[in-house]
Amino acid sequence: MRADAVTNLPEGAKAQRVYLSLRDQISDGRLRDGEVLPGEQKLAQTFGVSRVTVRRALDALSQGGLVERRAGSGTRVCGVKQSGRRAAMDFNTLMPQLVEMGQKTTARLLSFAYDTTPDFVADAMGVNTGETMQIATRVRLVDDVPFSHLTTYVPAEIARNYSENDLATTPLFKLLERSGVRISQAHQTVSATLAGPDVADALDVAVGSALLSLRRVVRDIDGNAVEYLSALYRPDMFRLEMPLARVGSGNTRHWEPAIGELGETS
Repeated sequence: MRADAVTNLPEGAKAQRVYLSLRDQISDGRLRDGEVLPGEQKLAQTFGVSRVTVRRALDALSQGGLVERRAGSGTRVCGVKQSGRRAAMDFNTLMPQLVEMGQKTTARLLSFAYDTTPDFVADAMGVNTGETMQIATRVRLVDDVPFSHLTTYVPAEIARNYSENDLATTPLFKLLERSGVRISQAHQTVSATLAGPDVADALDVAVGSALLSLRRVVRDIDGNAVEYLSALYRPDMFRLEMPLARVGSGNTRHWEPAIGELGETS
C-alpha cells in the first residue's frame, strides 16, 4: 500500500468486504495499474450489494490512492507503489536470511518495558507466569516502508545486558549472542490473521487487512527458552518460499518440502 494511503475502512460491513476484496486484488496484481474497473452496477451484481455500498468502497479506495475516479471515464486502478523490493524468506536458508534481513533493514522501536510474562508466552517458553520479561515492540522497514511488526519477550536476566537504544539499532540475534547466549534451536509456526487498529497504523495498512502471523520460540544449548517472538508481516512486502520435491512411487507419490540441513552461521 502507498505510504500516504488513508487506512480507514468505509462504513458498513458490506462496503468493507467490497473494499478489502478490491484492495487485495490491486495489491497482488490481479487488477493492474491503469485497468478500468467494471461499472458500479456490475460490481454491485458481482458482490451482491447495492450501488451505494459499492460507491462507498470505491470512495475509500480513491482516498487511499489506489484508484482514480473520473466522471464519464469510470474508475481506473492506480496500482500499488512498491518500495523497490520485497523481503522473501526461503525455508531452505531461513536462519541465515533472517540475520541478513536484520542487517539490511531498519527498525523503529515502538515500546520497551519490563513486565510479568503473559500466560500464552509462559506456556510456549515453559517458564513461570510471574517471571519478569523484557517486552519490546518494533517495526522493521525496507526503504522507509514498514513491512513487519515484531513483539519480543526475553527473560530479564538476559535482557538487562543490553539497553533500549541497543534494541533500536541492533538485531536481537546479535544482542542475545553478545549477552553470552548460545542459541541452539528454534521452533516456529506460520498462520494468518487480520490487522487490528494499532498494528494497522504501524504497518500503514487498512484495519482488517490480512497479515502473515509468525510465532517463534528460540532456545539455547541447554534447552532454555531465551526469546519468544510474535511477528506480523504485510503479505505485499514479505513472503515465505519453500522448495518442493516429488517423492515416493506409485500411489504413494507426493510432494515433500526439499529442506536441506542448515549450516552454522556466525
